[in-house]
Amino acid sequence: MAFLIQEQIAAPMTLSKPVVFVTRTLPDPVETRMMELFDARLNPDDHPMSMEELAAAMSVADVLVPTVTDRIDATLLAAAGARLKLIASFGTGIDHIDLAAARARGITVTNTPGVLTEDTADMTMALILAVMRRVVEGERLARQGDWRGWGPTLMLGRRIGGKRLGIIGMGRIGQAVARRARGFGLSIHYHNRRRVPEAIEQELEATYWASLDQMLARMDIISVNCPHTPATYHLLSARRLKLMRPHATLVNTARGEVIDEAALTRMLVAREIAGAGLDVFEHAPQINPKLRELDNVVLLPHMGSATLEGRIDMGEKVIINIKTFIDGHRPPDRVVEAML
Repeated sequence: MAFLIQEQIAAPMTLSKPVVFVTRTLPDPVETRMMELFDARLNPDDHPMSMEELAAAMSVADVLVPTVTDRIDATLLAAAGARLKLIASFGTGIDHIDLAAARARGITVTNTPGVLTEDTADMTMALILAVMRRVVEGERLARQGDWRGWGPTLMLGRRIGGKRLGIIGMGRIGQAVARRARGFGLSIHYHNRRRVPEAIEQELEATYWASLDQMLARMDIISVNCPHTPATYHLLSARRLKLMRPHATLVNTARGEVIDEAALTRMLVAREIAGAGLDVFEHAPQINPKLRELDNVVLLPHMGSATLEGRIDMGEKVIINIKTFIDGHRPPDRVVEAML
């Protein structure tokens, strides 16, 4: 991921406690610290804010702290109050913010990179294991009382060791997935906008594929770990999905928009690929009803980074970005535009 850095940084705010509007409920230690440092306006019942509520917040706030569920578009930004100078997003992805419109208004945008890497990589491996070893199906069989005892052909899955893993997006999370996967005996392959340094390839024993199409056609498992940008929308199109092997597994802990979900659903229904583990969805929180009916799919409600430690680390980054900005310095995690 490459970042274009915003040059205009506001002068130090003279307010003793700037108004910081937080759109969702954050872990208690984070909210407590925000109340100590800022005039923090919190969301105690954690309801997703409407466009009208966001507009009202942006009319009075010095700083807005949104999450990935808040669509901060050009219309909202155009109507924002003159006081709003910083959007300190609670999350790594920034595709929910119109960065060009923010830049035009002189509003700095920050995010929280790096702190979710290990948690998301853990969940990626959990989904690979869950799909290939049919963990959820087995748990359901045991829980529902339908298990009649061990059998030599009962709940047969596929061995993990020795398989080829193709990682789409070899950034922090992709590399963390590769490190874990090596421990399970997987062969590491990757496609990325740029080839990673040779030292990283050697450490991970990773094979680079300049052609995504060629990699897709040869892998046993595909892990999606790239951001959602205009360049990656439906990167896994219907055409590309059809390149995958019939026994292959697809796991996505990145962004739902990267995959043509309708095409993926059709292929899973037809058993044209073996299975999928999905933590994100193209039209979240809506999930294609056909996906919910399939036993070869594991569905999670965007849990990839959902650890207490991770959320607190995110909150601490938000606070550092705000404090640095109001002191008149460039926040460490400022961004304007991200592209693959």
